[in-house]
Amino acid sequence: MVAATDKSVFCWLNTAAIEHSSGPLAGLRLGVKDLFDIAGVTTAAGNPDWANSHPTPSHTSSVVEELIEAGSVLIGKTQTDELAYSLNGQNHHFGTPLNPAANDRLPGGSSSGSAVATAAGDIDIGLGTDTGGSIRVPASYNGLFGIRTSQGLVSADHMVPLAPRFDTVGWLCRDAATMYQVGQVLLPNAHHYDSNPVRVAVLEPYIDGQTLWRSEHQQALDSLPQLKANQHLLLEGDWLTGASECFRVLQGRDIWRTHGAWVTATKPKFGADIEARFQWAAGLTEDQQQQAETRLRAYTTVIHDWFHHSDVLVLPTTPGAAPRLDASDEQLARYRNQLMGLTAIAGLAGLPQIQLPVLTLEGAPAGLSLIARSGMDLALLALVKDLFPITQTNNNNEGGKYGP
Repeated sequence: MVAATDKSVFCWLNTAAIEHSSGPLAGLRLGVKDLFDIAGVTTAAGNPDWANSHPTPSHTSSVVEELIEAGSVLIGKTQTDELAYSLNGQNHHFGTPLNPAANDRLPGGSSSGSAVATAAGDIDIGLGTDTGGSIRVPASYNGLFGIRTSQGLVSADHMVPLAPRFDTVGWLCRDAATMYQVGQVLLPNAHHYDSNPVRVAVLEPYIDGQTLWRSEHQQALDSLPQLKANQHLLLEGDWLTGASECFRVLQGRDIWRTHGAWVTATKPKFGADIEARFQWAAGLTEDQQQQAETRLRAYTTVIHDWFHHSDVLVLPTTPGAAPRLDASDEQLARYRNQLMGLTAIAGLAGLPQIQLPVLTLEGAPAGLSLIARSGMDLALLALVKDLFPITQTNNNNEGGKYGP
């Protein structure tokens, strides 16, 4: 359990929480990332200067309203990396939450509070956002299921954006059944996969002279007989680095277009890493964007071609287990560069991706991810529910222990 006073996890607790007696999510505890507005509650987006320079919201995000109307119990708002511009789970102002599944490692971000509170058993549904990996990464680090939805499929109204072009809404849970229940509330219906087994293309990343598709990943895939690998695709380091750079440039331009005026006028206090990223985004040029737009079309064509003979793509969610808390800046930078090559695939193409907590590396959680065609989110969740027929109980901390 997380202490109520731990501001690195919860930034607001709902003392007037009322449990609904009906609805498909009745009794499930909900934590909301502090980017989503709740009427009458300050939205800080992980940064005190943001809170102080913006009025208290008068409206509640529609996705939050939908979840409450479906019976979930709003427990509170969860902490985020500053303006969601990080994948580490560290916040200069509020601290780094403890990863319940690996105390000596980073919790991942930017949906850090939602991930940690879910893994610790304090909530059952952690609502978050994912632009460049902000749900997929902490889900992997904390041994959780997590989904980044198709671009534009779930409303992002009354939500602090990072890069609207790539921002998506998603959620984290300890079990696949709850993931699917939430999807039934928030997602449109989609045709389920009718092939048995489902055809998957295995993406094998090869970066810095080593493969990121390890024997543990293959063993995890082999343990899921409903999935059949019908092609293996080697992703060379240059391709992944290029995809990452393309995503970073387009994301950075969108971030500065969205927040540049506020940053310039307010001069907010950021952590050093966040400050450096905003400065980098400020220096991007129109020419760099146009070059990235051209590369984007080439990358998305390749990604969509992978589905010609496969229903789903499978790949490692992250390069490995979460970095250790004492990792050097150089180690974190190297890991982040590898990580962004993996997360950029779904991001560039606007595709849904689900992280599965199916393996352990270096004694800590790691996972596989499934990527589907755009709009196939609910079908993907249904497939995962069938792969992992386990129902959670409240307050259990089973992060990283689910399997077929």
